[in-house]
Amino acid sequence: MIANLAFYLFSFILLISAVMVVTSRNPVHAVLFLIVAFVNAAILFLLAGAEFLAFILAIVYVGAVAVLFLFVVMMLDVDFAAWREGFQRYAPVGSLVALVLFAELAIVMAGWTVAPAASYARMFPMPVNETNTVALGSLIYTSYLPLFQLSGIILLVAMIGAIVLTHRDRKRARTQNLAMQHARKPDDTLVMVPAKLNEGVVLPGKEAL
Repeated sequence: MIANLAFYLFSFILLISAVMVVTSRNPVHAVLFLIVAFVNAAILFLLAGAEFLAFILAIVYVGAVAVLFLFVVMMLDVDFAAWREGFQRYAPVGSLVALVLFAELAIVMAGWTVAPAASYARMFPMPVNETNTVALGSLIYTSYLPLFQLSGIILLVAMIGAIVLTHRDRKRARTQNLAMQHARKPDDTLVMVPAKLNEGVVLPGKEAL
């Protein structure tokens, strides 16, 4: 009974955090809600007996990825006002993509069936006499290897998209002029000043040092 109550409690907090990640106007708040969602998902993995996944989620995603997201969001000077200006222009395309996603979800939910051994798998999710790491590795790299590779490609595309979105052409940035640098002569940059001991040095147009 206590395990079921804990499962429903942390699942409810996870769903609320996920909704707040999408609906938050402040990107910093969205990242903080994402950290809360990761922590609750790790607790759910612990309740399911998958300690390896729980610790990986807490260490890698909460301790590294989410914190990196937070620092990047706080350090990048992203012009969100300019992004909102083009919302109406891209609204039809976004609506079409959302419609396709909802249609796919409806197809998946319509064909959803409960496996005969689902109750047993819920009580005993891990194979007998087998560790979490061995069970996870044998499952991913045998039955779900194409999907695992596909997820890596999706993450690569997402990383490229993030770089493209945050890259801006800074017109005020200083650039090197190699031709001018190579054409410079020592007489244009160096001034030979005869300095004597215990006497100041007077440069052209400057006071005595």
